[in-house]
Amino acid sequence: MSKRRANGEGNLRKRSDGRWEGRYTAGYDPDTGKRIIKNVLGRTQAEAKEKLKAALEQTQQVDVTRTDEYTVATWLRAWYDLYAQPNIRQATADRYKLMIETYTIPRIGKIKLKKLTSRDLQKMYKNLMEHGRVNTKSSHGNPGPSSTTVRSVHLMLHSAFERAVKERLIPRNPTDDCIAPKVQKVEMKTLRPEHLKSYLEAADARGVLLMFYLELVSGLRKAELVALLWNDLDIQNRTISVSKQYIKNPSGKLTLSRPKTETSVRRVSIPQEAVDLLIQEHEKHPNSPYMFPSRTTGEMYYPDSVVKIHEKILKDAGLEHIRFHDLRHPNVKSKTKIFYPLFLNNHSKIRAHRRVPSHRYSLLQKFFGKSDLSVCCLRIIAHTDGRFKLGVLT
Repeated sequence: MSKRRANGEGNLRKRSDGRWEGRYTAGYDPDTGKRIIKNVLGRTQAEAKEKLKAALEQTQQVDVTRTDEYTVATWLRAWYDLYAQPNIRQATADRYKLMIETYTIPRIGKIKLKKLTSRDLQKMYKNLMEHGRVNTKSSHGNPGPSSTTVRSVHLMLHSAFERAVKERLIPRNPTDDCIAPKVQKVEMKTLRPEHLKSYLEAADARGVLLMFYLELVSGLRKAELVALLWNDLDIQNRTISVSKQYIKNPSGKLTLSRPKTETSVRRVSIPQEAVDLLIQEHEKHPNSPYMFPSRTTGEMYYPDSVVKIHEKILKDAGLEHIRFHDLRHPNVKSKTKIFYPLFLNNHSKIRAHRRVPSHRYSLLQKFFGKSDLSVCCLRIIAHTDGRFKLGVLT
């Protein structure tokens, strides 16, 4: 006499077409209370039995009454509204919104969440890399966004689908089996010491010397630079306060927001000459609250406009192309050495080359708003009479 199956084990039978069928209770309809019956098929009894066992295990992991509720699009939007946006800063939320609405939903949004596979995601990453660029122009010459951007999409999706697993909407995270694009490092170029004079002279000819001089001695991000107000300058202590940035939200509108990270909210020390020049500059437009008002509109510069001006300066000076972002970075021999030649005070060169004690790393990171010490080093500058002061770090 065959052993009777217990409740929840399902049952097997051989169909008239010769295949074996396993039927099981996947759950109960919340409205009617009736059982939700599903089945698996196999060419042999052993195959059907194995499939039935896997299906029953999956049933324990997934709430089948809700799995049909979501497509990839509806789940990502729900996850963004409920879990992501309330818990991240606005700039990151805007970035997520862009990645969801522009990069992800147009490609896989219609797929049922429960049917999404790792291959679907891998194909999407490939499509993004080959055809996914939103803007027609690319600084790296690729038809798609950078590998860093695609990898960011992958990490965001991993977080979104991990929540879906916790809510028993899918049995496992489909991003786990994906191979995210490797970040392609772009060679960093910096202004050579012998080019600083011609660069600053070209900036002066365009009437923007002070803005680009301040960029070289402070290393601000472009969105931080254009957002500076006159009251951000502390004349007595020779510092500028960095507490905001001017960036685009997903709709393309420029808005003021907090800087990139909390450590980016900082006070940056600048030389006395920069303070004096800023005072002179403010006298040209005393009624403007902006440190660098646009010469065209009188309002804040668009961040991308500053980049275009930088490119024109390079061209005027006959210099090779250097990304504006790379003006922030120093020439360093290692992460524990500081070396950056600065052109100022009648074209004198101020050099610093000194080891930084490891116990002072956190001080540098907090002061300069960067976790990578090699990026912090540009901020070490001369303060008075052309002398270099680093005693505070020893």
